[in-house]
Parts: sequence; structure tokens; C-alpha cells
Amino acid sequence: MPYHSGSRTVQDRVGVRELADHVGRSIGDGLRPVAAAFLELQPMLVFGAADPDSSRVWASLVTGEPGFVRATGSRQISVAGGPRAGDPLAAALAAAGTPVGTIALDPRTRRRMRLNGRSRPTPRGLAVEADQVFANCPKYLQKRESYETVERTRGEPLRGSELSAAQREFVRAADTFFLATVHEGGADASHRGGNPGFVHVDSPSELSWRDYPGNAMFLTLGNLAADPRAGLLFLDWETGATLQLSGTARTEFGPDGTRTVRFTVETVVDTPAASPLSWSPPEYSPANPPLP
Repeated sequence: MPYHSGSRTVQDRVGVRELADHVGRSIGDGLRPVAAAFLELQPMLVFGAADPDSSRVWASLVTGEPGFVRATGSRQISVAGGPRAGDPLAAALAAAGTPVGTIALDPRTRRRMRLNGRSRPTPRGLAVEADQVFANCPKYLQKRESYETVERTRGEPLRGSELSAAQREFVRAADTFFLATVHEGGADASHRGGNPGFVHVDSPSELSWRDYPGNAMFLTLGNLAADPRAGLLFLDWETGATLQLSGTARTEFGPDGTRTVRFTVETVVDTPAASPLSWSPPEYSPANPPLP
């Protein structure tokens, strides 16, 4: 099974080890033709990794014309380009052997796939040699019918140690974010979605969200049980602005079976017009739980 002790601890606490073993059989180390074809249609890819200089964990967005991500072997993808200069993961993804997690998410079809492995630089950008490849169900994924590529001048990243009033409102309005986590020798990037307001801003330096029922593997919460470092990426789907947060996260288990993740902000990177993509308004997933 593709689980380390952190994931096993959470699976046992929730009582889903047998189900996790069954679902875990869907994780492979190779790219099937359907996965390769899916990747080549995508205009964006999210990376999760730890910056080797600061040891902070970040989630970063990379975009390009469809085809900029493609399978170049049964266990390898190649990415043309990479994070823009100044991105917190630029140095990590330029180094050979960095453990990375990636997620390709298509709002048009509510499909997503994850590929975790190790990156290395290439003349055109970077490549990732796969250790784990798997798809996720469309739960909590908002549908966006289309996108257009807009000529934008990327703004200068604004850095801080806590969220401003405008950034707090940005988070409250979000229906999606990406979550990067790590464990010894590996990294992962995952998706979290819900109706706007599903992420709570408890203070300028703390966020929280309910962990909705998923596939029972608990890769993300398992990583946090082993290593609390985490990175969050919020995206303005219309203007292309990104809000990247790095800090630590912990999971609280309620007596009623609910789970809440609490994230402490340590570093903020706010970049206007970071992405050239402008997506249509969302159709919220019917699986999104109602907000209390």
C-alpha cells in the first residue's frame, strides 16, 4: 500500500483502514494513455514542494498553452517553462531531485489527477519522474465552462507575515484552494473546494476549514500528521491574481466525527495578474455541504 505511518494513523483513528487499502490499489506509478491525453489538454498545473533554502512548503501555479504539460514516457511528464521568477518554488523546481506533488484540475469537466515524484530541470523547463499517479472523484470541484488567455502584466509580489483586510476577504470569497504537504522523501498537492465561506478566517494569521469526506486515503492529513508544514494557493479565477500562504497546519478531531484543519500563516505572497487565464463564473458542485 502507498501509505506511510502518518496516513495509517489517521486511517486507523477514523476507522477506514480496510477501505483505504481498497482505494489505494488505484494508485500506480505509470501514466495510462487516458491520463496522458488529459494532461495535454490542460492550461495549468499546480505544484507542491518545500523550498530547500527556507524549508517552507508552498503551492505554486504554472500555466501555458495546452500541450505545455505532456507525458514523455510511461512514468514521466515534461513541463515547458515553470514557475515565474520570484515564485517561492522557483529555486526548488530548478534543483534536481526535489520531491514534488502535482495536480492537474480541469474545471470544464470536473476532472483532476495527481502525480507525485521528483523533479529535474530540462532545457525547456522541468520534468517529473512519477512515484504515484492517480485520479480523484469530482466531489467539491466547481464547474467553470470555459477560459480565455488574457495579455496581462504580472504585478510585483507583495510579501508579508499575516493577511491584510483585503486578503482576508479574498479568502472568505474563495470556492477553491490548493494545499501542498510533505512527508519524509515525498510531497503532495491536493484540492479543497466548497461554497464561498467554507474557509474561515479566524484571525489575520489563522485559517480553518472542515475536512469534508473524501476517498479515505488521507494522504494530506497523513502528511500533516507526520510533518505540519503546509502551503496554500488561492486563485482569483477571473483576474489571475494568486495568494500563496506558507505555514503549519494541524487537524482537530471532533467527538461527533468531524475534522477541522487549522492553518497558521507564517508567510504571505500576493501576486496580482500572476496567471493569464480568465475563467467563466462557477457552477458550484452539488456535493458541497451547506454552510452552517
